[in-house]
Amino acid sequence: MNGRVAALIPAAGMGTRLGEAIPKAFVEISGVTLLELSAAAARRSGVVDQIVVAVPAELIERAAALVPDAIVVRGGTQRSDSVRAGLAAAADAELILVHDAARALTPPELFATVVAALRGGARAVVPGVPVADTLKRVDADGIVLGTPDRGELRAVQTPQGFTADLLHSAHRGGGDATDDAGLVEQMGVPVHVVPGDAMAFKVTTPFDLALARLIAEQRSGRSDRS
Repeated sequence: MNGRVAALIPAAGMGTRLGEAIPKAFVEISGVTLLELSAAAARRSGVVDQIVVAVPAELIERAAALVPDAIVVRGGTQRSDSVRAGLAAAADAELILVHDAARALTPPELFATVVAALRGGARAVVPGVPVADTLKRVDADGIVLGTPDRGELRAVQTPQGFTADLLHSAHRGGGDATDDAGLVEQMGVPVHVVPGDAMAFKVTTPFDLALARLIAEQRSGRSDRS
């Protein structure tokens, strides 16, 4: 499949766990917003033809100024509402990448890897990394119910890639999900996992933000010395 590729960036969430007073996508790392960094990674991948950003209504103008080459649409109260708004704006795309703005340090190469898998015949592709910690299933009282085999587990990242018709079908019911691949799984469609990247971590907590800023500073320092 060699059709157009659209990258959808849902960026309407407040990210309350981050503890900032503005929507998470507009928080800055070394003077650049998470939204700008995420869009830049999609752009530099060389495989994305169109970028669509979904933001709160009151921030549409600001987002358009930050990412002038993107289509900016009004996002919804739930993540899936924003994805559906992005899908409507990318009507001519045959392949869709959904990428969290909070994964701002994702390498451009990861976008290319996901698209290559889609072009190779997969209908749904997610990047994932092995789980390092031992995980426990617990009940409501905090009692351990079991220990899953972590060899079978992956921490899933974005961009997640889909054929456009499949993602439209997955969202047709109007449900909400933190993970678009989860909606596809409910349809019984196989989801392929490709190797993820540690740099595609999600900025969710103040610790994550501090880590992202430290990495950005180190990168800037190396660039200044080169």
